[in-house]
Formats: sequence, C-alpha cells, structure tokens
Amino acid sequence: MTYVLAYDIGTTGVKTCLFEIGSSITLLAGESEGYNLYILEDGGAEQDADEWWTAMCCTTERLLKRTGTAPEQIAGISFCSQMQGLVLTDENGVPVHRPMSYMDQRAVEEIRKGIAYGIQIAGANIFKLLKSLRITGAVSTSVKDPMWKYKWIEAHEPENFARAHKWLDVKEYLIHRCTGRFVMTEDSAFATLLYDTRKHMWSEPLCRTFGIRMEHLPEIISSSEQAGVLTEHAASELGLVPGTPVFGGGGDASLIGVGSGCTRVGDTHIYCGTSGWVSTVTDRQLVDVSAMIAAIVGAQRGRYNYFAEMETAGKCLEWVRDHLALDEIGIYLEKKDISEGPEAVARSLYDYMTETVKYAPAGSGGVIFTPWLHGNRCPFEDPAAAGMFFGIRLETGKTELIRAVLEGICYHLRWMLECQARKISVSDTIRFVGGGALSPVTSQILADITGHPIEVVESPQNVGSVGAAAVAAVGLGLIPDLDRIRDFIPIHSRYAPNPAEHALYNHSYEIFKKLYAANKDNFRLLRRRGEAHA
Repeated sequence: MTYVLAYDIGTTGVKTCLFEIGSSITLLAGESEGYNLYILEDGGAEQDADEWWTAMCCTTERLLKRTGTAPEQIAGISFCSQMQGLVLTDENGVPVHRPMSYMDQRAVEEIRKGIAYGIQIAGANIFKLLKSLRITGAVSTSVKDPMWKYKWIEAHEPENFARAHKWLDVKEYLIHRCTGRFVMTEDSAFATLLYDTRKHMWSEPLCRTFGIRMEHLPEIISSSEQAGVLTEHAASELGLVPGTPVFGGGGDASLIGVGSGCTRVGDTHIYCGTSGWVSTVTDRQLVDVSAMIAAIVGAQRGRYNYFAEMETAGKCLEWVRDHLALDEIGIYLEKKDISEGPEAVARSLYDYMTETVKYAPAGSGGVIFTPWLHGNRCPFEDPAAAGMFFGIRLETGKTELIRAVLEGICYHLRWMLECQARKISVSDTIRFVGGGALSPVTSQILADITGHPIEVVESPQNVGSVGAAAVAAVGLGLIPDLDRIRDFIPIHSRYAPNPAEHALYNHSYEIFKKLYAANKDNFRLLRRRGEAHA
C-alpha cells in the first residue's frame, strides 16, 4: 500500500488528508485546523504564514496518530491551495510583509497607474491589454490580482520591498518551508498574469511593461513534478521523515477538476462550494469577453480549463441558515448530539435544510431567487448586482424560499454552462463536486434544471485534496498520466433529469435570466445609496 498526504490550504483553514493509492485514490481520513484571515480597514486582507505552518503540523500529527500511520509509510506529500495570494519573501524564505490574500483590495492606485488609463477597453489600457492577451491569454484588470499587490508593497513599503527575494503564492511558500526551494507551479505562474503560455516561461516583455523585477520570479515546475524533499528541520516539525518527496500540487481551480476526474478535452465539472463555477477542459486558449469566461492554465501542459465563476453559491445557503432558518435549526440542534466539530455541524445543518425542501414543489411555487449576494462575475460582471426573491405570494412559505435559493444557484450554473456551450462542446454527463454535491436533493435539482445527467464522486467535498493526491501519484509513477485519473475516481451516485421537471424549470429559467437586465439600474442606484450612507 502507498500512502500520500495532501494539504488543502483554504482561506480559513487547512484540511490534511491521508490517501491510499491503489486501483483507486481512496481517502482514508482527514484532519482540519483553522487560522485567521485579517481584514483591514483600508481594504487589506492578510494571513499569517506561521499560522498556516502550525495548522499543517498539528493536523499531520493528529492524522498520523488517529490512523496509526507510521511517518515512513508516507510516500509523498502534495498541496491544493487558494490562489492569487502574494507572499513576498527574503532570501531565507521569510515573508517581508504578512501574506496578502487573494481578497486584498488595497492596490486601487497601483492598478489605476498600471493599466487603467489612456485609451481603454473593459477598463484597461488598450495597448497593455492586447499585449497581455497575446502573451498570456488574459489580462490583470482586477485590484485583487497579485501583480497589483506586488506594486502596492513596492509603493507603500519600500524598505520591505528592498529585502524581497522571491514572489511566491500560498502553497509555494509552504513548499519552500518544506524543501528550501523557491518554485512555482505553472497554474500559479499563470495566475500572476506574467506567464507566457506559448513559451511556458516568464514573460520578460510583460515584466518590463509592468515594472516587475524578473529576479523575484521563481523557477517554474509542473504540478506533478517533484519540487524537492523534506528537510531535516521541516520533517521534525511535521513529524515526518526527512527526504520524503514533495510535489508541486496546484491551485484549487486546477485540482478540483482533476479530483473530479475531469482531465480530458471536453470533460465538464460543476463546483458548488462557497463560490461556484463551471469548468470544461480544452486544448486551446480562448476568451469570451462578453460572458467573462476564459481558459486558464491547469495542472496539465497543453490543457486549459474554460472557466466560468459565480461569486456566491453555497454561501447563499449559509445566508439562509443564518437569516431564514434559525428557528428550525435551533430546534434541530436541541434534538441532535453532534460532537464531531464545526465541519460536522455545518454538514448536518445543510443536510437538514436540503431534506426539508425536498417536500416543496419544483419551481418553489413560482418564487425565483437570484444568488448575487456579493455581486457577480459571469456571464455579467457587476459588483452592484444583488440577491432577491421574485414572485412571493401570500401562500409562499419558508420552505419554498429555501428551495428557491437552491434552484437559483442551479439556474445560474445552467446559465454559465450554456454560455460555455456557445464556444465549445461541453460534456453530456457532468461531474458535480463540492459541498453542494453532498446533497441528493441539490444534485437532482441540478440535473432537472440543466437537463444533463449528473454524476457525484466519492467525497465530493474533498476533491481538491484528491487532485493533489493524484498529481503526487503521477509524480511517483503510480498513475501513468492525468488523462487516466478518471479510472481512479469512483462514482458514488448518478442523477438523471426528470423530463417533466425540466420542462417546468425551463419557464422559470427564462424569467431568471431577465431579472438582471430588468433590475440593473436599480442595483446601481441601491449601491450608490448605500455608499452615500456608509
């Protein structure tokens, strides 16, 4: 038996998973540990690198102890991580500034000076935009992009910037802490929007254009490549064996697709976690500017993920839990003995809500919910877009409202899926993953709304870790290549669309798509009023 450790480094915590690699990739056990996200008044969002490492050490120790696994049985370790952070380190790998999360929005002036001036298209200087699109297939137009975080430190903390040696992302920092090497996987390099996707290297012309020092950029490796081995010091702190291979791994947007078994051209998966997305594997880069969809670099050389994202998906269910279902949940908790920690409580409450709405009629009695609780990205980008319940009547109850939230999420996922299908061929049968896929009710609603058969894999909430284990297994020679991963990912359940329900949903879906256009101006007016009273 061959064991692999996978670290899923999220925004608020790490989940450390132990996998057995054989005829399938089998999750044996997992341990979780939280850490802080520091939100600052100036739009900053930071994390503490030592908190990441401490969480890794604690979860590794507990996991090995609980499973009775000897450290020498671990054949390799890998990572799945949040992306587009900035960890600027000195030559010893120590951050010169507390790591900046992908959520950090301080670099408003930096992006204005860097790209938002002159003749523009979509808010970007036309000459820089065209140059970036030609070289990378994308362009850095968001204040959250790591390039502008880098420029913010240069402008606001020149002494710290002078000490900078390497630009790393989250997992790359942890890889350095494990191995002492400065590397970055191809998907993380692409996320900097300085990576030449044609030549598979850093782009010197783009670095000159945006004022990036090329010596700050680390060596680029593939996701399944060995980044190094555990040093004596790192192994001692983690409770593992020195010399254990450490693999590049990947970002969550890359490895969730791998963990779902979608690695061949034309494979489509839908993810429903805090956010949601639709992703289809393609062998070429393409961009649909009108729908805000782009093909991003993934874990495989020559393959891209045609990626459409919505800001809030499962987060809408959290909102329901906190603001619509508190009375029922209070009663529920009184009757249940849940002692397995926050993750078990959250899953139990989610199960309760989705089981409750099973008894509401499809279409929620005519109520439609828009899941734009934090603006929206695709198929329209509008930070002012907001959620609403449309079609409430006297007979509408809370159960219909909760079901409408689930249906609204699925309507939006269908919208993004259809936008993808205008440019490429998507799968007939779609893999559904993330915490949302734990619910048979949600899975059936997704099948009925999209009209596509839905497959749910084992442990759909852990597919990022599965993807990390998969690239390590390829690196160890246990799996020939990522095209074969589907053979190692067992299917837990399948859901066929109900033709009658699909026909009913088609009517509401057409109304759903019109709600944004009909309310776009009102969303903007409400946002202005809110800003005026802030």
